[in-house]
Amino acid sequence: MTLLSSLFSYQFIIRALVAGSLISLCAALLGVILVLKRYSMIGDGLSHVGFGTMAIALAFNWAPLAVAIPVCVVASFLLLRLSSDSSVKGDSAIALVSSSALAIGIIVTSVTSGLNTDVSSFMFGSILAISRTDVILSIILAAVVLLLFIILYNRIFMVIFDESFATASGIPTGFYNGLVSVLTALTIVVGMRLMGTMMISSLIVFPALTAMRIFKSFLKVIISAAIISVICFFAGIIISFIFSCPAGACIVVVNLAAFFASMIVSRLRS
Repeated sequence: MTLLSSLFSYQFIIRALVAGSLISLCAALLGVILVLKRYSMIGDGLSHVGFGTMAIALAFNWAPLAVAIPVCVVASFLLLRLSSDSSVKGDSAIALVSSSALAIGIIVTSVTSGLNTDVSSFMFGSILAISRTDVILSIILAAVVLLLFIILYNRIFMVIFDESFATASGIPTGFYNGLVSVLTALTIVVGMRLMGTMMISSLIVFPALTAMRIFKSFLKVIISAAIISVICFFAGIIISFIFSCPAGACIVVVNLAAFFASMIVSRLRS
């Protein structure tokens, strides 16, 4: 109780807990879709695009979020288009875009301001960098993602498991795929301040894989992935606070531990 009271006595911790838990929730829900459709590495590609864009924005004293959000949205459509192109496979398209964006960001950083505090917070994450704007954006984003899953659950289910049948049924599959890509881009851009470029994609992959090890029903996987992601986030923040370690790394390690625990549970059940 003393630890929790001291934890909640800091305003930046409260902002990080609110924004981070909502981002973790969004990432887990979208991650289930991306993992099942084998697009999970799109998160990694978009995080590199976001870093490159934010590095350029900081170099020219522009607002990082105002520049990164539209660029990452456009990049998400580009990655989706390249992934559907038979001449360029999905993993190759992601590697092409992500490595190019990361290289541009590093070059711009090195020839301008260097690796300063702002750039480091986007690269490795920092709970001190979470602002009131990030909290507001995370609340809006979480509301949109939750409404998407509640209202359009049946259509999302059809698009994931049988896209051809969904198209034949009159469901605009391209629209739903694009919507998921846009929401993923927004989640990554908002979450980069907390998790960093190198680790934000873990919030998309780990909870979904952990839930799939334990449950087989799509609905149970979605609900459990959201719960696991939020619990792992809180545990990672507490561990980071106790041992004075980077928050993003602690969150990833807790997610990794949860994944290994799910593997043990799955083996015991089988």
